[in-house]
Amino acid sequence: MAVITKHVQVVSGGENDVIDLTQDVQRCINETKLANGVAILFVSGSTGALTTMEYEPGLVKDFPEMLERVAPKSHEYEHQKAWHDNNGHSHVKASLVGPSLTIPFVDGKLALGTWQQVVFVELDVRSRTRRIVLQIVGE
Repeated sequence: MAVITKHVQVVSGGENDVIDLTQDVQRCINETKLANGVAILFVSGSTGALTTMEYEPGLVKDFPEMLERVAPKSHEYEHQKAWHDNNGHSHVKASLVGPSLTIPFVDGKLALGTWQQVVFVELDVRSRTRRIVLQIVGE
């Protein structure tokens, strides 16, 4: 059993940027030469999130629009009263989606569905450079 830590860096275009990480994660698994195990992804920071989706233009637009309905920017957030950084909605959305994912891999390949990709979702109000921690556990 091995545990290997790698990092994937992404530069977002700001709020609602959805970035496909699938090839980066698969490349990291390939580099380990491990056959079977799990890839654990984690984004440091409280305004970024990780999930899976079909990475196609309609869903890339629909997903942030859904989050806006759940946690609208126009709502008055206590976080903004305290910090005046205009991103209370970003924190709420990131908490809902979550900062981590666990994906099995079999025979060196991510066990994703045909139309399923790994994505990072930028929820902060500005462009950010994010470092995704990837721990690969396997044999």
